[in-house]
Amino acid sequence: MIDIRHVLSLVVMLYPVCNALTQAQPPNILFLLTDDQRHDALHCAGNPLIQTPHLDALAHDGIRFSNMFVTTAICSTSRASILTGLYERAHGYSFGTKPITNEHARNSYPALLRKAGYHTGFVGKWGVTVEKGITSELFDSIVPLNQSPYWKKLPDSKRRHLTDIEGDHAITFLKSIPPGKPFCLSVSFNAPHAEDADPRQYYWQQEVDHLYQTTNFPVPRTMNDKFFQKQPAFLKNSESRVRFHWRFDQPEKYQNMVRGYYRMISGVDLVIGRIRQTLQSQGLAENTIIIFSSDNGYFLGERGFADKWYLYEPSVRVPLIVFDPRSPKSTQSKVQTAMALNVDLAPTFLDQAGIPVPKTMQGRSFKKILDGKVPNDWRTEFFYEHLFKRDNIPMSEGVRTTRHSYIRWFQQKPVVEELYDHQVDPDQVNNLIHQAQHQKLAAELRQKTDVYRQQWSKTP
Repeated sequence: MIDIRHVLSLVVMLYPVCNALTQAQPPNILFLLTDDQRHDALHCAGNPLIQTPHLDALAHDGIRFSNMFVTTAICSTSRASILTGLYERAHGYSFGTKPITNEHARNSYPALLRKAGYHTGFVGKWGVTVEKGITSELFDSIVPLNQSPYWKKLPDSKRRHLTDIEGDHAITFLKSIPPGKPFCLSVSFNAPHAEDADPRQYYWQQEVDHLYQTTNFPVPRTMNDKFFQKQPAFLKNSESRVRFHWRFDQPEKYQNMVRGYYRMISGVDLVIGRIRQTLQSQGLAENTIIIFSSDNGYFLGERGFADKWYLYEPSVRVPLIVFDPRSPKSTQSKVQTAMALNVDLAPTFLDQAGIPVPKTMQGRSFKKILDGKVPNDWRTEFFYEHLFKRDNIPMSEGVRTTRHSYIRWFQQKPVVEELYDHQVDPDQVNNLIHQAQHQKLAAELRQKTDVYRQQWSKTP
């Protein structure tokens, strides 16, 4: 007969050993990325209207960064920066360019994690182009999916929403990980990106049909004709204005479109809840770091614009939530104000896995910040660039500090500049560039823009 007291004593004796072994294992990494989700499109970020309970729970369990930015606000370039830890001028990738080089692809976070023994997977919007054959060096499993259309017809003739399909593939991956192997799974949701070619624009799952039916969404302060007419012609005639007319140019249309945008985010939130449940049921939750972010922000009518592209807050500022179940309780449920960037994600993933970060990466690991220690030399500003070649999307560059943003529209003749003080003017209404008392600051930020442009134009 088994003596239960003897069994219990063995469990008590072995627990510290098992726990130490668990701590010694490399952590799993689950990276969740949305498309076009602005920083305040989360209930936990102070938005009282949107419903994101699973992401709110993730933020409660972990750390939310309130100052997370992208270095280029367009999906293709930002995704290349996330993948490689490089600025646009260094990786050279955007729409219409040559593919990401094999050299950069082999120094990407999935390639280096896979080389170190991780089982790597990708599901959803790939969003970049690489040279033929290289993806097998990055991922053991890759399921690229596109939002055209969001509702997919399955082999049994039933229709299923793309966000749910992405969740299905993510769950399949989590249930098929080789025993004893750490994993890195990147789930790149297409939502809440609009279906640009469709007049309806936003498509969501039926499960969120009931949300926001009576919600009245406030119109942004700068979404008025008086403000819009003060802007330069190259912005008034830009693609951002074209898409504004697709989505926001009538009061009822505005309400319907924002409702659809919010519903798509709530739909992603539901699927993230399913994925976290699978981590629990598969016994993976206790050693899996979860990172949630977006590839760029999004104008919901601010300045009379839609979409992104420019160095204005709705466009460049995105959410970032990190949950590490191994962290002490004292570091959880915190809001971190340190400035983080999309180029920091790759080095952070590698650092968390105990893999040396290549010197070629231009981002910086924020692992120490997750541990509760902000380095004394952590950044207080960053360089922004947008080099996509399209006639009605003007190129720009500049610097965003903790308080100011300097924007240079360098294609224009003469060059057009803007300078804003976020502390007193969070909506970026009052351009200070020509005011005498701000000339010293403007000169400093011009020079910094020149220095950063040279610094980030090539890898070390």
